[in-house]
Amino acid sequence: MQPLQTTPRSALALASAPDTTRLRPVARKAPGLHLIGDLHGCRCDARLMHDAAYLEAFCKRAVADAGLTTVGALFHSFGEGAGVTGCIVLAESHLSIHTWPEDGYVTLDVYVCSYSTDNSASAQQLFDTVATAFGPTEPHLHRVERA
Repeated sequence: MQPLQTTPRSALALASAPDTTRLRPVARKAPGLHLIGDLHGCRCDARLMHDAAYLEAFCKRAVADAGLTTVGALFHSFGEGAGVTGCIVLAESHLSIHTWPEDGYVTLDVYVCSYSTDNSASAQQLFDTVATAFGPTEPHLHRVERA
């Protein structure tokens, strides 16, 4: 096999070549919305913090009520008195949640994306439903439009 032949380019040719190393803004609406919550001071039904099956059923119901589609789910309890970690894979992306009952703390992520449908309202509804159920006294919320 022969080595690839390259043609040297002049400095002028390089200077006038399009710059492909920079990211450019896209003219269309961002296809995704990522809602991130750090929920401190949670005062809620203890089953939401400790019981993986209960939290999974609650989250799946909230997903359906928001008009989103569950593809799969996995929730894990860390044992007596400990928290739960869970993730629901959505056709539109995901919901993930982690509880620390000993600290009254929950992290919640809801991310939805689609090039054909704006699911922002559904994402906000899902996030609000789940976050409100934990009754945080000090919620820290972040909204990121993904492109």
